[in-house]
Amino acid sequence: MFDDLNPLLHSQLRLAIISYLISNGEADFNELKEVTKATSGNISVQLKKLEKEKYITITKGFLNNYQHTSVEITKKGIDAFEEYVKALEKYLQ
Repeated sequence: MFDDLNPLLHSQLRLAIISYLISNGEADFNELKEVTKATSGNISVQLKKLEKEKYITITKGFLNNYQHTSVEITKKGIDAFEEYVKALEKYLQ
């Protein structure tokens, strides 16, 4: 009757990160920290979980001589988000 909700996306912070990336395509670490109001440590942990499932890619480098971490959503991440939304819609019907 009801589809299972993706447990990886059913976390508030991971869902917030993926939702933001759906709208923006990519973001840097500090941008995600500001938008979600989460701690650096918590964001790092959640990003690693999303990266492990290949929902995002993380690129580390330097920008203006400062460390810079960029996060981009993948096709798999977009598909997982769309499936999650469809499953939620079935709950609302």
